[in-house]
Amino acid sequence: MQAENSDPGLRREIRSKYRDLINSVQQNREDMLSPSSNKLTEVLEEANKLFKDVRQAREAALDAQLLVVATDLGKEKASQLFAEGTAFDHSVFAEHLLSFMGLNRLEEREEEEQEGGSVHGYLPQDAWHRLASRAERCFRTAPTFHYMMGSFHAEPRLPKQRIERQRKLPVKEAKRIMPTQLKKMDKSHQEATEKEVERIQGYLNFYHEADPATPISYYEFVIDPNSFSRTVENIFHVSFLIRDGFARMYLDDDKLPCIAPVVDGEAKAGGSSSRHQCIVSISCQSWKELIDVFEITEAMINPADTQNEIWS
Repeated sequence: MQAENSDPGLRREIRSKYRDLINSVQQNREDMLSPSSNKLTEVLEEANKLFKDVRQAREAALDAQLLVVATDLGKEKASQLFAEGTAFDHSVFAEHLLSFMGLNRLEEREEEEQEGGSVHGYLPQDAWHRLASRAERCFRTAPTFHYMMGSFHAEPRLPKQRIERQRKLPVKEAKRIMPTQLKKMDKSHQEATEKEVERIQGYLNFYHEADPATPISYYEFVIDPNSFSRTVENIFHVSFLIRDGFARMYLDDDKLPCIAPVVDGEAKAGGSSSRHQCIVSISCQSWKELIDVFEITEAMINPADTQNEIWS
């Protein structure tokens, strides 16, 4: 297939045949316009055979040019046929029709002379039946029968099953119950968060008092190598310690974040004016990379469901 597309000899041959067809249409224009001539059909059939081997743009352009020339010629030929069809003589057709229906001009004149010039029913009684029997041969299809408004014997519709809806509570009662539930939920959630923050603060104070001279790496403190979800929870709870002024973050000599508890004197001296906010984002992929970089094997913050706290 690729060899045929790149064969220059075959490409030239196809283009040459297209040019010959175009020239033949232009030179034999008068012959092709003749109603009895089928040369235009032969040219189009030959063009269809050539189009199967068209692969390049130049060949497609020649095919389009031939189609334009043939279309113009076919349009002109059709207009000539239409012009010949308009030369229809109505009076001649009427005479043929009356003769077929059985009209006899001689009998018509005799009746005129006998009746004093008045003509009454000069066609035979079966004239229209004769025309109808001839015309019905052209319409052999029987008309289809259908109802305009559908079938008269329609099946009755099945009654719809009634669906009982659940009774809604009064609006006042709903408003009275929902705030109570929300308050209980918010209060229990807040208490659990406060307890978890205090527990993590205890871990932070313990590690700092055990070795005050060694900085506590922030990532080593919050990352749990065994659970990504607990790592996210630790980051969330540590943010409360920093927001409320119980812990602070700073960068060590290697520009890595560290965390340390804040004593009472430091909190009063710094105040709220020296605080800066930042957003910490972590994904499962970055969590695994941090574990490998810092070589974290154990969590510094034990899970909340364990009862063995390191400072107890």
